[in-house]
Amino acid sequence: MADQALGRLDGIVRVVPDPDFFVGMYVRREAVLSSQIEGTQSTLEDLLEAELDPDKNRPGSDVGDIVNYVRAMNFGLERLSTLPLSLRLIREIHAELLRDGRGAHSDPGNFRRTQNWIGPPGAGLAQATFVPPPVPELQDALADFESFLHRPSGLPVIVDVGLAHAQFETIHPFLDGNGRVGRLLITLLLVRSGTLRRPLLYLSHYFKLHRAEYYDRLTAVRLAGDWEGWLGFFLRGVAATAIEAASTAERIFELRETARTAIIDAKLAQHGLPLLAALFQRPLLNVTVAAELIGTTFPTASRVIGTLEDLGYLKEITGQRRRRIYRFEPYLDLFTDLDIETNPASVEATAAAPLKDDELTEQEAMDLALEAQRATRRSG
Repeated sequence: MADQALGRLDGIVRVVPDPDFFVGMYVRREAVLSSQIEGTQSTLEDLLEAELDPDKNRPGSDVGDIVNYVRAMNFGLERLSTLPLSLRLIREIHAELLRDGRGAHSDPGNFRRTQNWIGPPGAGLAQATFVPPPVPELQDALADFESFLHRPSGLPVIVDVGLAHAQFETIHPFLDGNGRVGRLLITLLLVRSGTLRRPLLYLSHYFKLHRAEYYDRLTAVRLAGDWEGWLGFFLRGVAATAIEAASTAERIFELRETARTAIIDAKLAQHGLPLLAALFQRPLLNVTVAAELIGTTFPTASRVIGTLEDLGYLKEITGQRRRRIYRFEPYLDLFTDLDIETNPASVEATAAAPLKDDELTEQEAMDLALEAQRATRRSG
C-alpha cells in the first residue's frame, strides 16, 4: 500500500511539465507542522506574513523557528546534489536549523558532548522516560547509523527510511532539534533514493494527528524492540500521506488550469498569467510585491489584483485602505488543516482505531521487521 501510494505521487510529478511551481508550499507546510509538534504556535499564514514582511521574523520567535526549518530543508535538498547523505550533511542541516533561533545556544552543527534525556517538562535525569546513548557510546552509534544509510539492506526503501528515522530519534545526537532533523531526514532519504523526484512527502501532518501513538511506538521500539508495531504505524502513515499529497497536487493542477482560463477570458493574459504563476510561489502579497514579481507598474499591478479579486482568486485580508495584503484564497485553502486544529481529541483516539482492509496488517509489519533485524545484523 505504501509503495503504491508513493508510486502514484511520483507518477503525478513525472507527467507535469513544471512541478516545482508548488513544491515550495509543501516545504512550508511541513516546516509549520514539524515545528508545531515541538510546541510552536505559529501557522502557515504567520510564515507567509513573515516572508512578506521580514520585520515580523524575529530571531527566537515561533515563526523564526519555522523560517529556519524551511531554510534547513532547502539547504539539505540542494546539498544532496554535491554531498552524500552523511553525518557531515546532518550536522550542516542542524546548523542551518538552529543558526539564529531559540536553539542557537544548543551548539548548532555539533553532536552533543553532554548527556541528554527525554521526559516531561522540567524533569531531571532521574525522571526521564528515555535516556539516549551516553556520550562515550555516541560516536559508535552514529557510525553504525551512517553505515546503515550507505549499505544496501535488501529491504524496500520505505522500510529502510522507517528504520533510519526510529534509530536517529533513539540516538538523539543533538542537544536540541533532534525531532525536526529526524523528520526532515525522511524526505531527504526518499529523494536521495530516487523514490520521489520532488520533495512532496512529509509525515509531520500524520505524526501530529497521531502524536500520542507516534511517541508510544518509538518508546516501544526502545524499551521492547517492537519494530513491527513501529513499521506498521510508519508505513500506514506513508500511505495516508502520499495519498493526501497526490490528491492535493491534482487539485493544484486543476486550480491552475481553471484560473488560467478565467484570466484569459478576462483579457488579462499579459500580466495576469505571470502574476498567477508567481502566486503559487508567493500566495500572500501586496501590490508593491506583485509589481516587482511581474515587472510592471504599481497601477497596472493594482488593476490586475483587482480583477483577480473580482474573479474570486484573491482576497484582501487587512480591511485597510493602505498597505493591503491579498491572499490566494483557493490555493491556501488546500493546505489548511482544520481537522488538526479543531479536533485535538483525535490525537488520543488514533491508537485504538482499527486497520482498514488495504492497510498494512500486523503480520505484514512483523515480517518486514524480522527482515529488518536480519539486515541490521548482516550490516553490523
